[in-house]
Amino acid sequence: MSRMAWLPRMVRLLRRLRSPRMAGVTVVAITATLALSPSCGYLDRGTIVNFSHLDHLSEMATVAGKVVRIVHIYSTYPDYAWVDAKESGPEGIACVDDAARAAVLCLRDVELHGRMDGLRRARGLLEFVLAMQADDGDFYNFVFEDRSINLNGRTSFKSFGWWAARAVWALASGARVFSHHDPAFAARLRAAVERSIPRAYALLERSGEEGAEGAFRIPRWLLYESGADATSELLLGLIEYYKVAPSPALAALMRKLADGLMIMQDGEVDSFPFGLHRSWQTVWHMWGNGQTQALAELGRMLNDSTIIGSAKREADGWYLRLLCEGFAREMDVRDPGSRREYDQIAYGVRPMAVGLIRVYEATGNTEYLAMAGLAASWLLGNNAVGGSVYDPESGRGYDGISEDRGLNRNSGAESTIAALLTLTELEKYPEAMKYLRYRRVSTSSAPGGPRAEFVGPGGERVMLRRDEDAGVVVSEVGG
Repeated sequence: MSRMAWLPRMVRLLRRLRSPRMAGVTVVAITATLALSPSCGYLDRGTIVNFSHLDHLSEMATVAGKVVRIVHIYSTYPDYAWVDAKESGPEGIACVDDAARAAVLCLRDVELHGRMDGLRRARGLLEFVLAMQADDGDFYNFVFEDRSINLNGRTSFKSFGWWAARAVWALASGARVFSHHDPAFAARLRAAVERSIPRAYALLERSGEEGAEGAFRIPRWLLYESGADATSELLLGLIEYYKVAPSPALAALMRKLADGLMIMQDGEVDSFPFGLHRSWQTVWHMWGNGQTQALAELGRMLNDSTIIGSAKREADGWYLRLLCEGFAREMDVRDPGSRREYDQIAYGVRPMAVGLIRVYEATGNTEYLAMAGLAASWLLGNNAVGGSVYDPESGRGYDGISEDRGLNRNSGAESTIAALLTLTELEKYPEAMKYLRYRRVSTSSAPGGPRAEFVGPGGERVMLRRDEDAGVVVSEVGG
């Protein structure tokens, strides 16, 4: 959002300041108004992480008798007014899914960049997540327009699945971060996680049970009996909680969930399907498929080279191909011809880009930071439409690239949060940010796999390829 967009607000303020009684605070008030401008607050400080649109989507509300911060789920072009969710019957105006994701984003922003306003945002969002937890540790997801909880909707019923996994991730992250800023609030968050932890341990009642689809093994102790994607988000939450309350039992639980994720990894870096982690049964999809992110972080925390190796294999094989050949939406690994390219969304880019950062953190190999930057470059023009899917001036994450290769200019919570979290993580590393505005200009085949050439904003050219001895390499062309 430019400063020009803030002029109406300033005019209203000046009118209020006409009275002699208020004249003494005019300069201070105008200065404060400019300080609140997203352009001043973000872009002028050398960052493209802009919370303006997320703030537009958010409001304070009363849910279950508590004052909380909610995030409206959708907003539509061109005026970006709030829109309710109705795809699966009456759902509601805001959900735990988005509040939890936004809380994780705000807490990471505080940790990585010291922008302490994130604590205020995160507190309100976490209060909403707390309000949506049932006594048995399960969660409801949506609230209706009247702020009552949707108790029975297909995407809101009390359960321990997708929205609960994200809730645990957010609450555990909050318990860790707020322990340094508000120990009493951190204790409430920790208690909420402890109510949910037994539901995670219950997954192990089916430990060792497997099904099969042809040659593909399907572990039954993951969420939804094979939901490796949802389980990866739960695992990220358990990792956060382990940092707060480590125990041998929790470590064993995380290892067993990691075993399930690794069972659903197929192929080698040079053989189909190139080390990808299936999402559910025999299907891979890009959105929310955070196995590499979770495994790299867990392996680093537990000093387990096998777990790290699983994350690295997907990065070296499948991620390399996505970067060289173009992103995809989904594929049934039993039929390579089932691969679909679109829709492409920021929620698919986040697990890949942040996963590559985590692989770097686990291995120390800076080539993965370059790959992370090239993955995130999808947000700023390295995509099928050749235009930005994230707007730094407004903070909008657009809702993706559709089947007809058109840009969907609606900007809902999921897309905005995924874009912001990707960039928040990326901005920690200049080696990754260097590639954020590169674009792929050619792809070719080679004995070690595909290779692609990318060009930077100043004409710099690099080649992404796999070397038999060195592994993944990003090298200057002609250098």
